[in-house]
Amino acid sequence: MNVSLILKIAGIGLIVSVACQILQKNGRDEQATFVTVAGVVIVMLMLAGEISGLFNALKSAFGL
Repeated sequence: MNVSLILKIAGIGLIVSVACQILQKNGRDEQATFVTVAGVVIVMLMLAGEISGLFNALKSAFGL
């Protein structure tokens, strides 16, 4: 896992949290929820390649 990936995830988390705070202060709770869900989906898509690489490494390590 690269340090750049960790920094990208932290950056997305920071942006999402600031956006949610701003939206909640303005009374737009539904949009804040959508921003949170979108942030989670983006991070999961970023991690999908890393997770598949982990499974491939486990398969090759155990000879499956």
